[in-house]
Amino acid sequence: MQILIIEDEPKTVAFIKRGFEEEGFMVDIATDGADGLHHTATVHYDVIVLDIMLPNRDGWSVLTEIRRRQPDQPVIVLTALGAVSERVKGLNLGADDYLIKPFAFSELLARVRTLLRRGPMRQTLMLRFADLEMDLSRHRASRAGAPLDLAPQEYRLLEYLLRHPGEVLTRTRLAEQIWDMNFDGDSNVIDVAVRRLRRKVDDPRSRKLIHTLRGVGYVLDERD
Repeated sequence: MQILIIEDEPKTVAFIKRGFEEEGFMVDIATDGADGLHHTATVHYDVIVLDIMLPNRDGWSVLTEIRRRQPDQPVIVLTALGAVSERVKGLNLGADDYLIKPFAFSELLARVRTLLRRGPMRQTLMLRFADLEMDLSRHRASRAGAPLDLAPQEYRLLEYLLRHPGEVLTRTRLAEQIWDMNFDGDSNVIDVAVRRLRRKVDDPRSRKLIHTLRGVGYVLDERD
């Protein structure tokens, strides 16, 4: 599950990011309105969490532009602006939900999950490749019907592979998307993580799905 947080307050960003990552989400951050819109133009997000008081471009105009480009994109406004008129404005501009700061992360998470269960998004909550399945709403993965016991980072890694089947994923790209770090060519953290995931997904079975392209990266494929 991939989520975008458009928020400029560092402590709030760190708090939300850590919470969602602990729940198995992949999280991107934009700290101003213009950067937030750039993210939405290049990546599909399951949910966007949007502040209103942002530098460069305020959340009202960001929300309006998101609705113009992507009418079905789920957006939750998260802001200190709590007057009735402001809540009404946000909903009228197309926000799916409106949560006022200060807030409990458990409530934000519940609202995100509720939003993900609604109509048009339901089909994106199940990822499948061959006999490998991931139910994003229940945070479960299975191979040929057998449950996979995955650590949080393994779950995020498998989700990313399932979202990009047949696509060669370099170590640099995986480092940025899953570990939120710059790739160090001398580090084996990614290789170790993929090896652990492969033990659970592939090792007990004759047909392998996670393949290594030596010196390049990894690919989810049904090749021999």
